[in-house]
Amino acid sequence: MNSPLPPSAVAQPPQFSSPDFRKALGQFATGVTIVTALNAQGQPVGVTVSSFNSVSLHPPLVLWSMANSAASLPVFMACTHYAVHVLGAQQKDLAMLFASKGVDRWAGVAHVPGRSGAPLLDGAVATFECFNRSRYQEGDHVIFVGEVEHCSHRNEAAPLIYHDGRMK
Repeated sequence: MNSPLPPSAVAQPPQFSSPDFRKALGQFATGVTIVTALNAQGQPVGVTVSSFNSVSLHPPLVLWSMANSAASLPVFMACTHYAVHVLGAQQKDLAMLFASKGVDRWAGVAHVPGRSGAPLLDGAVATFECFNRSRYQEGDHVIFVGEVEHCSHRNEAAPLIYHDGRMK
């Protein structure tokens, strides 16, 4: 439930630099994911994302965010479905590939169509196939909320972790 703030309530200006903020955020370890979808021509699109989180169990919701400057943002804004892949510790090279610009991210990458068509990558620790339920513009990012229609996981696999600016 949202509680309205008094009209006079405003955030105070930051007392830190952008690099300091980035360094502080880097102290929070996150998992590493790749989010995939199909563009309007039916071609696979994917991007490495560390801003992934659960939202709700009932209904099953997850969220992730993407920079307004991302080349693939229009695809994710328009698609009806996408898949979020939690990467395993052995998938660092795949994460780096999908974080790279100006390369064919799909060359030699094993994948199959998911239930809604979004590409599913081989070897992920967990996969969430999502309906693209909501999109929220906040600051320099868009926050995506996905309603999970199908998920799978492998308990025996260690996840890939992002901490202090490095994947581990």
